[in-house]
Amino acid sequence: MLLLGSRLIGVPIMGLQTGTKLAQTAFPIIDPANLKIVAYIIEGPLLTEKPSLVRIAEVRELSDIGMIIDSSDDFIGINDVININKLYDIGFRLVGMNVFDEMKHKLGKVEDYSLEASSFVIQQLHVKRGLIKSLTDTSLLIHRSQIVEINDHSIIVRTTAKKPEPITQTSRTAFINPFKQQSAQPENSVF
Repeated sequence: MLLLGSRLIGVPIMGLQTGTKLAQTAFPIIDPANLKIVAYIIEGPLLTEKPSLVRIAEVRELSDIGMIIDSSDDFIGINDVININKLYDIGFRLVGMNVFDEMKHKLGKVEDYSLEASSFVIQQLHVKRGLIKSLTDTSLLIHRSQIVEINDHSIIVRTTAKKPEPITQTSRTAFINPFKQQSAQPENSVF
C-alpha cells in the first residue's frame, strides 16, 4: 500500500507495553542511494536525548493511531548507529529538491512522495510545476525507475521526449508549377 510521505510527519509513536503516546515523528532520514527511509527524527517531552530517532526496523505496525513500537527503549540517539549518523550528517531533504530531465529542463520541485508502507521505500515523487507550467499542467508523478541521478542539489529523471535531429542539407530542385503555362498563347483565338 502506498502512503504519502507528508502523512507520516507528526504521527504519534505509540508504545505497545504502555499503550500511550511516547513521541511523534518530526522528519524522515532518507538514504539518497536507494530512497529508503531508515529512521525518523522524533520529538516529545519524554525524550532524554536530543535529537532522538526511531529506526524503521523498530516499527511493528502503522495503524490509525500511529506508529507502534515495543517501548521507549527502541529510541536511539544520533550517534548510536553509524550508518544513520552518516545519513543525518548529509542532511538530505527530498521535499523541495529541484527536478530536471536529462536535457536540463526544469520540471519543478518535489512537494511530496509516496512510499510503500511495508518497506518504507519511496516509490513515486510528486513534483509541483513552476508558476507558468502550473497554469496548463497538473503536478507530475515520477516513478523511482525514471530517476537517473540524485545529487546534492537536484534530481535528474529520464525524459520521454526525443532529442531534436540535426537539420540536414537538402538539395533544391526546380519546382514546376503545372498551372502556369510555359509558352505564351494568344488571347484571341478564332474558332
